[in-house]
Amino acid sequence: MLTEQVEIEDSVSDQLRILAAELRRHRKEKQLSLETLSALSGVSRSMISKVERGETVPSTGTLSRLAEALGTTFSQLMAHPVESEIIVIPADRQPILSDASSGYQRRCISPVLPGRGVDWVLNTLPPHGTSGEFVAHRRGVEEYIYVLKGRLEVRVGSRRVRLEARDALYFQAHETHQFTNLGTGECEYFLIINSSGLR
Repeated sequence: MLTEQVEIEDSVSDQLRILAAELRRHRKEKQLSLETLSALSGVSRSMISKVERGETVPSTGTLSRLAEALGTTFSQLMAHPVESEIIVIPADRQPILSDASSGYQRRCISPVLPGRGVDWVLNTLPPHGTSGEFVAHRRGVEEYIYVLKGRLEVRVGSRRVRLEARDALYFQAHETHQFTNLGTGECEYFLIINSSGLR
């Protein structure tokens, strides 16, 4: 049990280091100061600085705002880029972001490939949990959802859609959006974010 806890803590620590390095790399590639990224994203300068130093785990909403401001994807901030065309990502190497306050968990299951604009993630929401609000993406970004288990409410702008297990949904993601578990058990759903239309 102690060994498992140490391995989990090491995994979280590794993930924080990768996130810190990738956020800093993307910011510097865009030649943005902390102040400028703060203004673009609506995330405080001190929070960005703490994430870049690996001192805090940002909420999914915060990371979403940073990714959008940097013109990148959530997954590209969660993992170092790889070049190979055949990639196996073992379960223990898939980046996971857990939002401690909401219990929302986001597992990145697509590889981070330069020049590609697709994120594939497995999301888990606890009973009656919510993802929090995600900022609107730029026009051209699409999202696809497939519910594996549970009941999911998707809010896009002012519209709400309810999905059951095995239901699928597509939407253009240039409005704010949020995901809420309507059930008493966990809700798991695949989410694909396709930003290749921006290229």
